[in-house]
Amino acid sequence: MTAATLRLTARAKINLYLHVTGRRADGYHLMDSLVCFAELGDELTIAPASALSLSLDGPFAASLAGADNLVLRAARLIDANRGAAVHLNKQLPVAAGIGGGSADAAAALAGLARLWDLPLPSAARVLSLGADLPVCLSGGPTFVGGIGEDLQAAPPLPPTALLLANPRRPLPTIDVFRGYAKTARAFSQPARWSHVPQDAAALADLLAERGNDLTEAAIALAPEIGDLLDAIARKPGCLLARMSGSGASCFGLFAAAETAAKAAAGLQVASPNWWIRATTIASGGAVAL
Repeated sequence: MTAATLRLTARAKINLYLHVTGRRADGYHLMDSLVCFAELGDELTIAPASALSLSLDGPFAASLAGADNLVLRAARLIDANRGAAVHLNKQLPVAAGIGGGSADAAAALAGLARLWDLPLPSAARVLSLGADLPVCLSGGPTFVGGIGEDLQAAPPLPPTALLLANPRRPLPTIDVFRGYAKTARAFSQPARWSHVPQDAAALADLLAERGNDLTEAAIALAPEIGDLLDAIARKPGCLLARMSGSGASCFGLFAAAETAAKAAAGLQVASPNWWIRATTIASGGAVAL
């Protein structure tokens, strides 16, 4: 690796709660969500080159083969005429509700802006890559509103362990929102707070008063999400089990990393085909240099 080569981590995004608060005239749903990031993610390496290229490896690389990857779209958004060799080690499942593609694009934006000594694109242009892009460029836990453009820094979160799990089934966000739109339920209210939860149990108590409004629609498309949530909730020490984003990934909150790791190991034995990881909530944002 040369001195100019950059290595970045694109952390998994977690929606600790997600309320659908309305719908615009153009059909886009409005939301209120608390987003944080996990201490695990994809890895990007960016090196100088005469032309722009993207290479892939990792357990979920095949899911992106031949696609117009968000990483390349992000690079062209900064400058379509510059070159760089970008390598993506894809560790996170695709179309999984944990913002893997958006975090990858955010890492590419941050890395290429630094490599090329250029400013980041405007907020409006960044949003054109997806609703999760603005928050993935934020600095840490963030309340997100609108269609993803309304960002407010959240109070610090206490040290909290996570169990992340996915049934290895892609679940396109647009399909989940279409399912949600067919329901007659009333929209939820924003549910932000300003005080600092003292520990993981206090955080779980706050989140228990909130929810993820997309869960029912996601389970209708992928019933295994319900099984996943039940399995996580039954693990000793689990403070809260919930779906992230539009699914299909789910998470459990735990007070101690050792407890989360033990729960993850037990769940992997019981469900060997699921993608399961134990980690912690990061204090920072999606991109780590």
